[in-house]
Amino acid sequence: MPSHRYRLALVATTVLVVAAVAPPAQAAGAGFAAEAGPALTVDLTAATHPISPQVYGMNFAGEDLARELRLPVRRWGGNATTRYDYRLDTTNRASDWYFENIPGDDPGPGAPPDGSETDRFADQDRRTGTDSLITVPLIGWAPKDRARACGFSVAKYGPQQSTDPWAPDCGNGVRPDGTYVTGNDPHDTSAEIGPEYVTGWIAHLRDRYGDAAHGGVRFYNLDNEPDIWHATHRDVHPAGASYDEMRDRTYAIASAVKAADPGAATLGPVGWGWSSLTLSGSDQQRCAIEGCWGNPPDRAAHGGVPFGEWYLRQMRAYEQEHGVRVLDYYDNHWYPQGRGVVDDDPGDAATQALRLRQTRSLWDRTYTDESWIGEPVYLIPRMKDMAARNYPGTKVALTEYDFGALGSLNGALAQADMLGILGREGADLATLWDPPAATDPGAYAFRMYLNYDGQGGRFGDTSVASVSADQSRLALYGATRGADGALTLMVVNKTGADLTSPVTVTGRAPGGAAQVYRYGGADLTRIVRGADLPVRPAAGGVSTISATFPANSVTELVVPDTVPPRAPGTPSASRPGPRTVTLTWAPAGDNVAVTGYELARTGPDGTVGSTTTATSVTVTGLAPGHRYTFRVRARDAAGNRGPWSAPATVTTPRGTAPARSS
Repeated sequence: MPSHRYRLALVATTVLVVAAVAPPAQAAGAGFAAEAGPALTVDLTAATHPISPQVYGMNFAGEDLARELRLPVRRWGGNATTRYDYRLDTTNRASDWYFENIPGDDPGPGAPPDGSETDRFADQDRRTGTDSLITVPLIGWAPKDRARACGFSVAKYGPQQSTDPWAPDCGNGVRPDGTYVTGNDPHDTSAEIGPEYVTGWIAHLRDRYGDAAHGGVRFYNLDNEPDIWHATHRDVHPAGASYDEMRDRTYAIASAVKAADPGAATLGPVGWGWSSLTLSGSDQQRCAIEGCWGNPPDRAAHGGVPFGEWYLRQMRAYEQEHGVRVLDYYDNHWYPQGRGVVDDDPGDAATQALRLRQTRSLWDRTYTDESWIGEPVYLIPRMKDMAARNYPGTKVALTEYDFGALGSLNGALAQADMLGILGREGADLATLWDPPAATDPGAYAFRMYLNYDGQGGRFGDTSVASVSADQSRLALYGATRGADGALTLMVVNKTGADLTSPVTVTGRAPGGAAQVYRYGGADLTRIVRGADLPVRPAAGGVSTISATFPANSVTELVVPDTVPPRAPGTPSASRPGPRTVTLTWAPAGDNVAVTGYELARTGPDGTVGSTTTATSVTVTGLAPGHRYTFRVRARDAAGNRGPWSAPATVTTPRGTAPARSS
């Protein structure tokens, strides 16, 4: 949302390689010889972990783009959702727009809640097969009626620095001398609500869509950035939210969500950024005025425990006392604080280079954040560690993030890098704020992961060990794809030069070819299918791919699984009858996974084939007193077939005598 750009002042086996921004003279890469790039290594024998499909989500994505990408999750969030009344279909736009109540569009026949904004949001998600993430309020206030109203009336509270050009009685709550209007009446716009409001809303959603376990709304955000309510919603909550207030409000609302739909997942505390990890809203407000950052008073009153750690412990305590988990995801927003990074304008060469460097704040323990933060952030590992220590089993989410400039190639490179990091670092859910238009370069960053070939081709779902010798030049992300066993490698070139690098893959020796899909400055309107690259096997189960990655580009290498399964064990027969026999064999091994077996029998009626997914099968329709030979071979997800097993022979008995097998 726009206000995020000013928060600094307000708060005081797919491999992806991303290339950095080039100086203008080299941006196209034409006329320059390729440079030697860093070595890229992939180890399929090392530990792996699943990539959550929910990391590829967005806030408010349009229907056509969501359908094309088969978008996994879409969030209804932002400042306006903190004060929304589904019964009136009316939001308060908070500090984003003069603290005004604004009714939604005419819902059509009947009256809200049917046809309200959130109904239409969930309707779209049902059409595109996307999970819905809906924000529910903790703040305790919602619009009082379905009519326009403003929190700081000029007629009531006097002249103000700025007013709505279309509703001049609605001010921004700041007097001409720069001081805030205080003591205003929250009832000018809002009425009190509590857990019963959330219970009623979820009951309405369940009636329309079913519960979370049966196609209904799957996720609920526990408000939006409550640690800066004192700024964004100061007309109704002028005091910063304290440790205790956040605990108590979360208990009340999260337990109401779980009672209304036990299968739904909750995400909190939905903080705005870096300060949210360690400080309550009360401390952020007070220390911005008093400079008490070294010893924040609210933290001191809670044993000196940073807010995020304390919050997670309180959620664990609730489960221990009540037997109900009221927090499923530890959720925090992330907007890089480097000057100009989150702007829509890509900025000058220095800003573009900074944008690409600041993705390191998500993972790199050695990277000192180049902003007022001034220390290593390593956000995803930090959040995962906090959750593991304080409330084991809690997942990690970033329901808002934005590295800016999605209308530019530079922004697309940062976004592609971001998506690779989310999968590699094991985040569980993420939704981009302010999604790109379908024609924006930023949309192509998502396509590289979710639809690189226009036919639904997706990056792999199991992250594999992938290392670039210089991540600042070529970023590498690797994953295997369960559907067909393909290895997918994403490479982001973050430099202004074409880079030629070897990709060494351990654990997949047969040759073949790597398919090449690329997005870059040569054509910003599509992903280009390049010429296949040879995969050259070497000794010791190692293969290599040599590739040139153009300046400022994202390249995906898709290496089909060409490794056949090994032979299964020789089938053994268990006391066959005159017309049937049950065969069992030891499973075949495979570099990815066996998906089924083919059984061939040879006998008096010729050769007959059949298939099964099990390692045992009962064969029927045999003739008494005849000799049969059985062999079995394995098949994997890519369609590779392994060698036949050793044969097993079975002679069916003529009557009741047991058959002979060998």
